[in-house]
Amino acid sequence: MKRIVPEQRKRKKRDATMRVGVGGIELVKRGASRYDFSDPYHIAIELSWKEFAFAFAGLELAINVVFALLYLASPGCVANMRPDSFSDAFFFSLETLATVGYGAMAPATLYGHAVSAIEIVCGMLFTAIMTGLLFVRFSKPRPRILYSDQAVVTSHNCSPTLMVRIANGRMTLLTHAMMRLGVLLHEESAEGHSLRRLHDLALSNASLPLFALTWTVMHIIDEKSPLAGYDAERLTECDARLFLSIEARDHAIGALVHDMRIYTAAEVLFGMHYAEAVTVDDQRRPVADLTRLSLVEPDEPGACEQPSQQRTSREGLANVGDKIVRMLDPDRHANQ
Repeated sequence: MKRIVPEQRKRKKRDATMRVGVGGIELVKRGASRYDFSDPYHIAIELSWKEFAFAFAGLELAINVVFALLYLASPGCVANMRPDSFSDAFFFSLETLATVGYGAMAPATLYGHAVSAIEIVCGMLFTAIMTGLLFVRFSKPRPRILYSDQAVVTSHNCSPTLMVRIANGRMTLLTHAMMRLGVLLHEESAEGHSLRRLHDLALSNASLPLFALTWTVMHIIDEKSPLAGYDAERLTECDARLFLSIEARDHAIGALVHDMRIYTAAEVLFGMHYAEAVTVDDQRRPVADLTRLSLVEPDEPGACEQPSQQRTSREGLANVGDKIVRMLDPDRHANQ
């Protein structure tokens, strides 16, 4: 039997570009629409304030133009309105939509009363909807998390460690902060299929009870780490991405805030560490200089050696010292 495949309705392909997180990383979705008009609430919330203001003005203008044309369609339906005067019809529509009514112009026929009644109902609905949207947009919690411009890979406790430093940019206290860090790597399956996989990176300090100043999250790169064996060149070759997400509670508004940041491979610096950004003043109060959040310094070469390397160095120095003693005092060595 021949399998019947249902025909799929052809859809116009549209490339939708969205910007993800702080840093302006762009993702392109093909076959998706930038604005899904089947969900106008989501569109109204995700618009910027500038776009929202233009949308509000455009809707207000469009509604009044439509009703002004309806009033002009029936001459004499509005008393004291000049014949074929679009401006009179437009401003009468504007006053009716806002339920103001100055008394100079008023509906004079059944048609005029019917159109005015419909417009009054539309005006009440439009005002209620816009008021709700404005309240939601103003009350939407927004974080003020500052991120360092680059992530660094440095030595911490004699282990290579990936670090990212962030700061609380508000004067209010954030509590119960939770952090997650992931890396997107290019991999190839056993069947030879190429894919991109997101790996979770284990953090040694994934939570912070009180987030007031700065926070440096750390991932130790050991043999179990997905970044084991990766250097700056290899990260660039596989076009790696670091995904950092944070969730915390803002006590000023009593709500959870969320934020994220994406780092490209070029924004990961090897052999560098963050400069000090928190000091103590004369009154022994911690002072955070957020202008130094992204300031990095090169690691000192040989500042940290592994215990085996230190033991090897000591043994090598002991052997050299023994050879020198033999050269200076051969008789003593022969007696021993």
